[in-house]
Order: sequence, then C-alpha cells, then structure tokens
Amino acid sequence: MSDIQPNLTPPHRPIQNYVFGAILILLFLMVCRLFAPFFSVLLWSVLLYIIIGPLHKRLIRGIDFSTIKGKILRNFWAVVFTLGTLAVVLIPISLLVSIFFRQIIELGRYARDLLNERPEYLRELFERISNLIHDVSAGQVTISADAIELQIKTFITNGLQNMVFLGSNVARNIGRFSINMLVMTFSMYFFYIDGPYLSRLVLRSIPIKSEYISTLTAKFMDITRNLFLGYIIVALLQSVVAYIIFTIFNIKGSLVLSVVTFLLVFFPVVGATLVYIPLAILKIAGGNIAGGIIFFLVSAVFISGIDNVLRPFFLKDRIQLHPLIIFFAILGGLIVFGFNGLILGPVLVILFLTVLDLFLTEHKIDHQKEYR
Repeated sequence: MSDIQPNLTPPHRPIQNYVFGAILILLFLMVCRLFAPFFSVLLWSVLLYIIIGPLHKRLIRGIDFSTIKGKILRNFWAVVFTLGTLAVVLIPISLLVSIFFRQIIELGRYARDLLNERPEYLRELFERISNLIHDVSAGQVTISADAIELQIKTFITNGLQNMVFLGSNVARNIGRFSINMLVMTFSMYFFYIDGPYLSRLVLRSIPIKSEYISTLTAKFMDITRNLFLGYIIVALLQSVVAYIIFTIFNIKGSLVLSVVTFLLVFFPVVGATLVYIPLAILKIAGGNIAGGIIFFLVSAVFISGIDNVLRPFFLKDRIQLHPLIIFFAILGGLIVFGFNGLILGPVLVILFLTVLDLFLTEHKIDHQKEYR
C-alpha cells in the first residue's frame, strides 16, 4: 500500500469567489437603486423611530405577544404611535407653511402700500442707515445710500425669485409629498411592529465582527438622539422665541424671519445675530432708538442665550467632536444631501471616526505615540 495520502483539502477556487463577490456587489447596488427614491422618507422615519421608539418600547414591555390579546395590543399601539408621530410632524408643518406664505403675501402688500404712500421712505431709510454706519464706525466705514439700495434691491429680487421657485415646486410636488407621507406611514407602522427584528436583519447583512456592529449601532443611536436634541430642538426653540419677540416688537413677517433664524442658527458665532442685528439697526435708523436698543438686548439674551445655555446642556460632551468640525459636517451635509445633510453630515463624520478608531484597535496601531 502506498504511503502517499490523498489530498482531501478542496481546491481553492478564486474565480468562483470573485464571481460570487461581484454578484453580491451588483445585487447590493441594485437594491440601493431600488430604495433610492425613498431614501429621505426612510431616513426621517428611522430618525423619528429612534427618538420616539424608547417610549413605545416601555409602553409595550409587559405585553405577551404570543397571545391573541398581545398581538392585538401590539398592532393597536403601533397604529396609535404611527398616527401620533405623523400628527406631531404634519400639523406644525401645515400651520407653519400656511402662516409663512400668508405673511409673505402680507409683506408684499405692506411694502407696496408703503411705497405708494411714501415713495421717498426707502431713500430716507437708506440715508439714515448710511449715517448710522458712519457714526458707529467713527468714520472708518462709509457706505453710500445708493450702495445700500442696490444691495437690498438685489437681495429682494433674488428672494422673490426663490419664493416663486419654491411655490412652484410645492405645487408640483404635492403628489410626491402625498406618496412620501403614505410611505412614511407604512414605514413607521412596521418599525413600531417589528423594529428590533428589522434592525437585526439589517445588521446581520454587514460582514464585520458582532462587537463592532454593537459599537457602531450604539454610536449611531447616541449620535442621532444627541444631534436631534442639541441642534434641531435647540434651533426650533430659538426660532419659536424669535417669533414671540418679533411679534411683541411689531416686526412685519415675524414668522418668515423666525424661519430664517432657524436656518441661520446652525452657523456658529453669528447664527441668529444675522437676523436680529439688522432688524435692530432698522429700528434705530427709523428713529426708534430706545426700541431698537431694547429689541437688540432682548434678542441677544433670549434668542442667542438659548444656544449658549441649552446646547451645552443637551450635548454635555456626548458628541466628542470640535464645534468647527460639526459646523463643516452640517454645512457639507446640507450641500451634498440637501436638508437630509442636517443629520447625515455629522453622523457620517462621527461614524467614520468611530470606524477609524476600531480599525486602529483591530490592527493594534497606537496612533497617539506619534504625538508623545
């Protein structure tokens, strides 16, 4: 008998592996393309589920889903939370959009009537602003009334064009919006029904270690909640306070300006000051010096003060990232992903840094030695 033993190890098949990997990548890209039209809806559905989901889990914690009663209660609470979530989103948005466009129309009518009654009003106002800038800067800054008039006319023209474009887009996209709301309704319902199962299904498809999956999942949930509280909720509170202050001081288009405030508060350092400082200058230039100063002080304390007090309270070093990086992450996210970038930008940056840290740990690379 021969001493040579047969090689029982199956032959390596690199070609088959490459073909299988290519098929897997191709199918993955096709699935992404399939879900791409609903990316925004799914993203905000997941965000809302992450925020509201813990309350839903606590409510159904003691229910036995193996019984008929438990199954009925699970579906009942899923419907209640789905409708409640949609109501929380749609009712304020509907009211804001209605009031926003109504105030835009009122502002246009007010400006038209004012110019018809006093055609010289704007020229006088521009001259007062020019003199105010000259006096405040001790003569170092000189801006003519003609330059101010040109800049304001350009701004108004661009703003009106954007409003017309926005209005036409809204009218065109009503059908798409209705479909998105229907998709969000179904998504939220099944998230509340099978959220844990769906999350496990997605996580199982990621080919990395389970402990890394747990780390990334926990990081994603933590980032999402903290970003929502520390940035979006704070911005909403600032815009609400701005609306109240603008209304008290009888500023036309208070809701429009508060919406602008909501958008600008994501810019560090300046933020809401880009709204209330020009308004205070206009009041002072219009002859109401005391009112302008009081308006500025109240806005600085209650609008900007919210950002200085509540944002650190909500975040508390939970997002261990420099504010400058957060700023560029939000700004870049808005440019690349649109409104979705408000969340996606910071999430992608922080997840990248987390994955990088896991990679360095996996390969036992001490990246801090370079700085010792």
